[in-house]
Amino acid sequence: MIYDLIVLGGGPAGTSAAIYASRKKLKTLFITSEFGGQSAVSEKIYNWIGTPEISGLELANNFKNHVLAHVDENLEVKEGQKAIRVEALPPSGGKASGFSVTTDINETFEAKTILISTGSGHRKLEAKNADTLEHKGITYCASCDGPLFSGMDVAVIGGGNAGFESAAQLLAYCNSVTLINRSEAFRADEVTVEKVLSNPKMKVIKNADILEIKGEKFVEGLTYQDRTTKEMNELAVTGIFVEIGQIPNTDLVKGLVDLDDVNRVKIDPWTNRTSVAGIWAAGDCTNILYHQNNIAAGDGVKALEDIYLYIHTK
Repeated sequence: MIYDLIVLGGGPAGTSAAIYASRKKLKTLFITSEFGGQSAVSEKIYNWIGTPEISGLELANNFKNHVLAHVDENLEVKEGQKAIRVEALPPSGGKASGFSVTTDINETFEAKTILISTGSGHRKLEAKNADTLEHKGITYCASCDGPLFSGMDVAVIGGGNAGFESAAQLLAYCNSVTLINRSEAFRADEVTVEKVLSNPKMKVIKNADILEIKGEKFVEGLTYQDRTTKEMNELAVTGIFVEIGQIPNTDLVKGLVDLDDVNRVKIDPWTNRTSVAGIWAAGDCTNILYHQNNIAAGDGVKALEDIYLYIHTK
């Protein structure tokens, strides 16, 4: 069987696209290892539109239930499988034939079009106890978790735009925000740095390596070393927001579609088309400027609308 569409990924982009595909009666295969995306592990989410407060687990279950409610002769779901490779099928009669998707259990499926919505993973903080205190004071989303730390002293790790933007959000809630940067120079835009650092609640530590996270059940502080003087210091905080980069889940399309310098799929923001006709991408695996659940969901719908027109008008 050759499907009209294969959707890869169970986060907000993939699930929204799958639901719209079913409603438009596209013969669709939806493949995901799990539902929810990165937010599945969040204790509370406050910015999912239409829901004042929801846990990551509940949001993931809502995604799953909404997709499964649309399963019919047009929508098939393969949960628990991970797509590991997308390839172009050999042309037939001088025309493109479509694509094949191979999963980690060695199943192969074919489709006329593909939506890559495989998301990304946060680059993890490499410090003693960071793994055991993840989601117990260590978090990767100021938009999602910032309100939980209202009135507290927190740290942001990372000196790029994402770090300063997170700090700007946290300043609205927290008693103080200390940004820790590994080098002397910041990678964030100068105007952003200047504006954020002008806040009296904002502090900065430069040239620092984070060595250890303190705390038994929850974060109580951290130990860092000055990279120049080798002096050891401690900082008392109850929250640590890590903004040291994302790792997009795009290995499955390397060599097939164009990627940027950090391996995100390059897309046309007007249509979400990639460099290859018949392949679209949406969500955190793409080179869009902002990455949020609501944005990913909207981009999944936008891509699906364009896929529908492509199939029925090409």
